[in-house]
Amino acid sequence: MICGYARVSTKFQEREGNSLDAQETQLKAAGAKIVFTESYTGATLERPQLTELRHALEPGDTLMVTKLDRLARSASQGIAFIDDLLSHGISVHVLNMGLMDTSPTGKLIRSILLAFAEFERDMIVERTQEGRRLSGHYGGRPQKYSKEQIQLALSLLQDHSYKQVESMTGISVSTIYRATLGFKPEK
Repeated sequence: MICGYARVSTKFQEREGNSLDAQETQLKAAGAKIVFTESYTGATLERPQLTELRHALEPGDTLMVTKLDRLARSASQGIAFIDDLLSHGISVHVLNMGLMDTSPTGKLIRSILLAFAEFERDMIVERTQEGRRLSGHYGGRPQKYSKEQIQLALSLLQDHSYKQVESMTGISVSTIYRATLGFKPEK
């Protein structure tokens, strides 16, 4: 049996022409009878649908993907995963590369392409971190109150209780308390 696997990790990929639907269409057109799909990071092999697919595959079956990076973004994980499948008599067919095999040339090509996939992922992470650093936004919820509002609340604490400051500013006691741990009121 030929089983397909399609994966995206971001909504951006959905718009980029690499959508789950597009991958599924390509896989079915190439002969996949069943296609497992999921939106999950390629940084790990611990993915629900990939795990389910792995358990469904038997010797003589073929795992089909549109591109090698749909399986793994880490060279070492991808190589180990594919080698494990091949050692159990499961073929791996990458549509834009062909059938994977255990020949020295097959191993070399697989290693090089997975190394490029890992490099691409590392570059994405680096650009994302740089963008966050430059913007000052490191994730999490956006700040509800400005620095000035917090400073005002902290300065009011000098003459008022937390509850009074909450009534005066609308900033909760817990938020004011957390601010006291990291900020000193300006005079």
